[in-house]
Amino acid sequence: MANHAVGVHVGPGLTEENELLNGGPLARAAEMDADGVQVFLADPQGWTAPEPRPDAADLLAGDVAVFVHAPYVLNLASTNNRIRIPSRKLLGQHARASVAIGARAMVVHGGHVLAKDDPAAGVDNWRKTFARQAESGGFGLPVLIENTAGGDNAMARELGALDRLWEAVGEFDAGFVLDTCHAWAAGWDLTRVVADVRAITGRIDLVHLNNSRDPAGSGRDRHAPLGEGEIPLELLLEVGRAADAPIVLETPGDAASHAAEVAMLRRALS
Repeated sequence: MANHAVGVHVGPGLTEENELLNGGPLARAAEMDADGVQVFLADPQGWTAPEPRPDAADLLAGDVAVFVHAPYVLNLASTNNRIRIPSRKLLGQHARASVAIGARAMVVHGGHVLAKDDPAAGVDNWRKTFARQAESGGFGLPVLIENTAGGDNAMARELGALDRLWEAVGEFDAGFVLDTCHAWAAGWDLTRVVADVRAITGRIDLVHLNNSRDPAGSGRDRHAPLGEGEIPLELLLEVGRAADAPIVLETPGDAASHAAEVAMLRRALS
């Protein structure tokens, strides 16, 4: 897949009965002429393990790049055993299910600790997650940590926090997802964000190219269509060019608007 390939987040693409919804993710990709799709393998707000997908063989054999987004509820940094331990277990289950459908990578949010906690404990919990998985052979595909928009004790909101996190997980070949809406909301300078992130992580594996409904530094994670938010469109495009990585759109809109965004990005980034 070319570095500037453009994919679209399509959700599970399944009904509650685990049947394909409107043809599933591959049909959605074809409808929008996208190079890739980002999918959930289970309820993103739940703790259920993924079921075998009815389109697993097609996803595995197809030319469309597949990225998996782990459930939002996972918090690998948490000092609460009732959250962290199930999070580790579910992350491993989603990794195995991601491998089964030929996913290129799995995205997971950086998580946070409580106000009373030392953020260093959250960093060490991330290190233990990778170290323990390495002891059993690894995840089987790249695990990409995504920067987040808000939270004072978040592991991947501030660049300084990201630096401390990468000191702990970089040796395990952890990957990174740059979300432009999250970066904008966290107050990062998008004119130099690619260089700033690479100085810390050495890599950007995927870009979630999203505009924001809110001003810079707001701490709010509210996505907007590429040309309709607070971030100047040309600034978003420059981030996409500089990152030189696959792009996934998580913008609101219907199939027609996403197809238009995909086509526009192809022209701008070619």
